[in-house]
Amino acid sequence: MGNRGMEDLIPLINKLQDAFSSIGQSCNLELPQIAVVGGQSAGKSSVLENFVGRDFLPRGSGIVTRRPLILQLVNSKAEYAEFLHCKGRKFVDFDEVRMEIEAETDRITGSNKGISAVPINLRVYSPNVLNLTLIDLPGMTKVAVGDQPQDIEYQIRDMLMQFISKENCLILAVTPANMDLANSDALKISKEVDAQGLRTIGVITKLDLMDEGTDARDILENKLLPLRRGYIGVVNRSQKDIDGRKDIRAALAAERKFFLSHPAYRHMAERMGTPYLQKTLNQQLTNHIRDTLPALRSKLQSQLLSLEKEVEEYKNFKPDDPARKTKALLQMVQQFGVDFEKRIEGSGDQVDTLELSGGARINRIFHERFPFELVKMEFDEKELRREISYAIKNIHGVRTGLFTPDLAFEAIVKQQIVKLKEPCLKCVDLVVSELATLIHKGTEKLNSYPRLREETERIVTTHVRERESKTKEQVMLLIDIELSYINTNHEDFIGFANAQQRSAAVTKKRAVPNQVIRRGWLTINISIMKGGSKDYWFVLTAESLSWYKDEEEKEKKFMLPLDNLKLRDVEKSFMSNKHTFGIFNTEQRNVYKDLRQIELACATQEDVDSWKASFLRAGVYPEKDQVENGDVSADSLSMDPQLERQVETIRNLVDSYISIVNKSIRDLMPKTIMHLMINSAKEFIYSELLAYLYSSGDQNSLMEESAEQEQRRDEMLRMYNALKEALKIIGDISTSTITTPVPAPVDDTWIHTDPSPPSQRKPSGGSAPPPGRPPAVRGPTPGAPAQPPLNPSPAFGAPPVPSRPTTLEPAVAPPPQVPSRPARVPPTVPPGIPRRPPAAPNRPTIIRPTEPSLLD
Repeated sequence: MGNRGMEDLIPLINKLQDAFSSIGQSCNLELPQIAVVGGQSAGKSSVLENFVGRDFLPRGSGIVTRRPLILQLVNSKAEYAEFLHCKGRKFVDFDEVRMEIEAETDRITGSNKGISAVPINLRVYSPNVLNLTLIDLPGMTKVAVGDQPQDIEYQIRDMLMQFISKENCLILAVTPANMDLANSDALKISKEVDAQGLRTIGVITKLDLMDEGTDARDILENKLLPLRRGYIGVVNRSQKDIDGRKDIRAALAAERKFFLSHPAYRHMAERMGTPYLQKTLNQQLTNHIRDTLPALRSKLQSQLLSLEKEVEEYKNFKPDDPARKTKALLQMVQQFGVDFEKRIEGSGDQVDTLELSGGARINRIFHERFPFELVKMEFDEKELRREISYAIKNIHGVRTGLFTPDLAFEAIVKQQIVKLKEPCLKCVDLVVSELATLIHKGTEKLNSYPRLREETERIVTTHVRERESKTKEQVMLLIDIELSYINTNHEDFIGFANAQQRSAAVTKKRAVPNQVIRRGWLTINISIMKGGSKDYWFVLTAESLSWYKDEEEKEKKFMLPLDNLKLRDVEKSFMSNKHTFGIFNTEQRNVYKDLRQIELACATQEDVDSWKASFLRAGVYPEKDQVENGDVSADSLSMDPQLERQVETIRNLVDSYISIVNKSIRDLMPKTIMHLMINSAKEFIYSELLAYLYSSGDQNSLMEESAEQEQRRDEMLRMYNALKEALKIIGDISTSTITTPVPAPVDDTWIHTDPSPPSQRKPSGGSAPPPGRPPAVRGPTPGAPAQPPLNPSPAFGAPPVPSRPTTLEPAVAPPPQVPSRPARVPPTVPPGIPRRPPAAPNRPTIIRPTEPSLLD
């Protein structure tokens, strides 16, 4: 063929197809291949069987090929077949190959004649084949049969288009000779995706079944509906031959004899038949691969670059090398520590834009959830006054006190400080939960080694749990320290003198007026009778809550002052999946229109907690459980003026001191948790995790790959090596082969001289020969030039391509009206009139009318 170096490319393309199919991922590489298309019973499967020389494809009536069959022919000394889905099994009996194809087809499509686009990969090794890759596709049909879906025609068409629409796919259009070529489904669908005919090769089957007195000479000579790559005729076995188990070798000999003995085909017998078709397809596919090398090389390189990142982790690991195992273990532990720290401290790498994660969630716990829990534990006004009253009376005993007792203040303060333990411990629990999630996500990169991931997660989580107990002990110690000494000399403490002058109404300090605290979307839940739920854009400031139609804040719907407002938890409605909280007025006034309470809904519970924390900053606190009336004694409700003044003074002192404690706890809790738990976990991962891993078990068992990972690694490395090998071979071939141009376009404008429709079939005898042809001359003319090898089936006797004129001297003088040099226009021919091109060498010019080309 003159391209020996190129012969290695077809097997290489086969390796790539197998590598991509076995990995199960869709690569963007459109590998060069040949797709066989045609109508049902056009003879597609028979052509493929003739290539192999064996009966191995399913037979029957109706639609038989129901899944694409990727047939890879490999020239080899031994003869056997392999399926990609049956790795390691060699099929020597080709009857078993047929049964396996039928079984694999039924496994996916069932037995109801349905179709599937999932291909079957079959590789046939034989000394009788040339390297070739073809895809046998289901035959086109018009009517659904049996249990087939009614849209079977469109399903098959869509499947064909998936393959033949790719630019790197050659199209083998199979058409039987006993049907009108103008009605060929194969040529019609080929023209849709290959209007210029660059990728289409025509195959005419069933030449021996044509009506007596007719032949397909015009078609095979590329004069009727011409194609740039021409047509090749073949003769398959008849159904009688197949039923009689006629040997394919004998069928090929009979095919050869048919072309040599038939008067219409004997002059082109060397360019007809299955062996020539197989050789031509091998040559065309090889040349097609060469033509697509630049684009294929760039795609291979981009695919290789994308794989290198994944293969990088496999390069430094060999299953049986202890040094490699140790190195891989060290790298993974180190990478786990880096990832854990990045998740805590934040990083620009792989930022999650969908939700908060890692350190951001812990920060939210510190500065939103924990302050909210502290406020929820705030004392109830009525209950606090009752407790202060009892404390004052119990301290005075039987005597009537003239002064406010400081012991009552200290008792009430300690009682309130003890209540801080619960939110502090809850804060620790929330952080531990987030750390456990971080550890679990961080070990996902260790999925390749299940035992290593399990041990790493267990060891680090155990350490976090140990630090949790120590952190809680330290938190309790903080509370005990606050209880041990009540510092009334604190600079922020108001003292007794100021407490007596201070009014309870000004105890709540709000933010700077008109300061915007939060903006965002919320849903107001209103009954359907009053308009239904609606989404609004809310703006929360230090003094009011306003909502607008949208975020442009131009059309204000309502503004609600924050005075006397409180928050209330609301159960989620069964008709809505949103989380809800309520706002109400403590003085029983309407909040919005005629509503005593408005319900605001968010998409997640985290959003609800965040809004509640924002309301806390604005001075709107959550509702407290009210003391039941039965628990309030009559003497606590009626106080003498002196006792009432003492209660008011202590109440102001307690409020002042508890705010100091809250401020201190809110500052110390994040620091305590960071030091004792989070920083300790980071240090443990960096310094001690590896030692714990070594002591937990055998290193070999730790570094055992999962079966899935081992398979994925092997397949990834195989594909990576195949891509590298492909690039190497492409580099070698591109410098050692000769480029051959694509067949030139077929110019059939000269045929359009007679508008009468021609007949596809012409008599082989009995009628007068066309003018200008020597009578009864059908054999090859002596001295005819050899057919160019890279365009195996050009139009015999067809005119040369106008854009590439030839200067061959004809043996027989052409008619005088045809110039010998197409570049000159005789003076007698006016410009613009189509000129008749020169005749082919050694043959007189034959002018036949024809139908318009499918490529026009």
